[in-house]
Amino acid sequence: MDARKAKHGWVWTIFFSVLSVAWVFPIFLVVMNSFKKKVYISKMPFKLPTEKMFVGFDNYVSGVQKTGLIQAFGWSLFITIFSVAAIILFCSMTAWYITRVKDKVTSTIYYLCLFSMIVPFQMVMFTLSKIANMLKLGNPVGIIVVYLGFGAGLSIFMFTGFCKSIPLEIEEAAMIDGCNPLQTFFRVVMPIMKPTCITVTILQAMWIWNDYLLPSLVLDQKKYKTIPIAVQYLKGGYGSVDMGAMMGVLVIAIIPIIIFYIACQKYIIEGVVAGAVKG
Repeated sequence: MDARKAKHGWVWTIFFSVLSVAWVFPIFLVVMNSFKKKVYISKMPFKLPTEKMFVGFDNYVSGVQKTGLIQAFGWSLFITIFSVAAIILFCSMTAWYITRVKDKVTSTIYYLCLFSMIVPFQMVMFTLSKIANMLKLGNPVGIIVVYLGFGAGLSIFMFTGFCKSIPLEIEEAAMIDGCNPLQTFFRVVMPIMKPTCITVTILQAMWIWNDYLLPSLVLDQKKYKTIPIAVQYLKGGYGSVDMGAMMGVLVIAIIPIIIFYIACQKYIIEGVVAGAVKG
């Protein structure tokens, strides 16, 4: 039996190793081609760069100059940080309220949040862009409100699951010591929620940083461009693309989120499991 388990263990190890290589290979391909002349990227995309193909960091410089990447990077960073902060703050407070105040109103709010996770985005695209335009949300501050709305469903679901595992006695003890509800939340509940907060932060940051569709629908692209939108400006007429500059820009775009994910990924499983302690 032990020998059979060991054999199966090796099989699964080999399988997931091959799967990991398959997932990492496209990233390696982008990085490798970012150092080639653009003519060789299309002709020999899978070949390692030789001295004849190698252009150093010319593609990166060209990509930054053509796309205005520095400004786009700043807007992406601003939108991501403040959108995630808003999601963490408001969704955690909403989840705590839903968990502790059990009535028809809170049940309705909870199920509406779950329903928002099911509705396809394509169903609300036109309405969203119309309302965002009417409310003058086509700017980096306005889109934070939009991201808060779209990110609330999953976030409230995760926070609610975790809140159910927090003993009510801890909060009662805080209130006996003189804490009001806000003090109880920020001094007692919020620190306990740390694993789920980090998990939600990682998931939402990766989504918002890489998102193209919402900024393209909401933002005034003449004034504000995020990195995914800036990358699209490397496409010329008749479908022509400056592949060298695009590869360089893509590498610059993915490096921050990869570093962020590697630094925080150990908290993902911890946060998901913590939120699943109680139904």
